[in-house]
Amino acid sequence: LRRPVAVLVLGVVGLAVLAVPMASLQLGMPGDEAKSTATTERRAYDALAEGFGPGFNGPLTIVVDARGAADSRTAVRAVSDRIGATHGIVSVSQARFNEAGDTAVFRATPSTSPTDEKTKTLVEKIRHDRAAVEEKASATFEVTGTTALNIDVAAKVQSALVPYLAVVGGLAVLLLLVVFRSVLVPVTAALGFVLSVLAALGVLVLVFQQGHAADLFGVEQTGPIMSLMPIFMMGIVFGLAMDYEVFLVSRMREAYTHGESAGQAVVSGFRHSARVVTAAALIMIAVFSGFIGEEGGLIKMLGFSLAAAVLFDAFVVRMAIVPAVLALLGDRAWWLPRWLGRVLPRVDVEGAALGHARSDGRDPDPGRPVEARV
Repeated sequence: LRRPVAVLVLGVVGLAVLAVPMASLQLGMPGDEAKSTATTERRAYDALAEGFGPGFNGPLTIVVDARGAADSRTAVRAVSDRIGATHGIVSVSQARFNEAGDTAVFRATPSTSPTDEKTKTLVEKIRHDRAAVEEKASATFEVTGTTALNIDVAAKVQSALVPYLAVVGGLAVLLLLVVFRSVLVPVTAALGFVLSVLAALGVLVLVFQQGHAADLFGVEQTGPIMSLMPIFMMGIVFGLAMDYEVFLVSRMREAYTHGESAGQAVVSGFRHSARVVTAAALIMIAVFSGFIGEEGGLIKMLGFSLAAAVLFDAFVVRMAIVPAVLALLGDRAWWLPRWLGRVLPRVDVEGAALGHARSDGRDPDPGRPVEARV
């Protein structure tokens, strides 16, 4: 492998640069505003926004519990007046009471659209000021409705992205630790997976959220990334990335265990497995790219992000960064502490035990446990 340092630096820096926009990732649930202008839903959305303001398409629902108030109607009016006076609220509807007259519902219309970051800030402000309003009105209230629900779901998913990525990466390390009986190879594989996922999310933000090259991919309206899309993307890419890692590195390990030097094993394994990884990656990229032409926002985003992630993971991480790292590490790439080697189960990925049985003139016994030579 020629110039492994240059390959490693270029690969890591390139993916890191593409991952930078991911820092401004905004999650949400785009509605009719994200549909094509040819659809009646989008035209109706635009007409309502033009006639009544962008917030008319996503009002906030306020539920007031006034059972503890001396005068429930006065308490509800106090809550309504306070919310109506909040900066960013353009109007509040008349409250509707239940039959008992102690619970009411009214709508508060923001000045911004449901997917606007200012609407999210507005909901957070109303909830932040809730304690003071409730104390003054002697009643409690909750902010709900589709807009608030989407904001809450997006916040929950966004806060779970880092733990989810950490769990997936940790599982990758554990599984590959058993397969390759090496410490550094699984760590390299997991870090490469994280880097490719972040780069894919970065280009997704560039196109679907910031609008760069949006026309090229048929994106008519930019906005937040659908809340569950990163979770779906990470799960699917994890499976594909680990497949490519096993295809490529298992042949390298096989060559190394059969006596080749660490550097030569990388070359031999790459020569035998690169075509398989290339073919598999190109097939998946073609399949996922086909989804980009769909009208549905989630399908379009998912297809684009998966195609980008497979492109980055297969051709940059697995076929450039990983061989460069293994070449630089040399024999250290296959280092495993003795105590850990005794604890880990032995998995015969290369089929070495079957080869030993044949060389001894014996038929392999499928019922007998086998061990790989390490």
